[in-house]
Amino acid sequence: QVQLVESGGGLVQPGGSLTLSCRGSGFTFSYYAMTWYRQAPGKERELVATITNAGDRTTYADSVRGRFTISRDNAKDTVYLQMNTLKPEDTAVYYCSRTPAPGYTQRYWGQGTQVTVSS
Repeated sequence: QVQLVESGGGLVQPGGSLTLSCRGSGFTFSYYAMTWYRQAPGKERELVATITNAGDRTTYADSVRGRFTISRDNAKDTVYLQMNTLKPEDTAVYYCSRTPAPGYTQRYWGQGTQVTVSS
């Protein structure tokens, strides 16, 4: 079955950096675009960044563009989110997600990893 496992979250001071990882299994990782989302307490889940299956195109939310970088290593079945110049408003649970298979609507989610930006 499809599984997505995130890691790398934690507590960091404002201005600091973290790198999140998400390893996929149970599917052919290189076939699918991957997306990072986040959800802060009391807020809707929001899209943070997306990367195509080949890794040749990326998109970002305005709030993170220029600070976050999404990348992937298809040989390791892993997608990354490098987060720099972190702000308190980046505090959230971060989730990686696999796009639905062609003709299907189900999106798959990891369990999430907590990122807290605080001094």
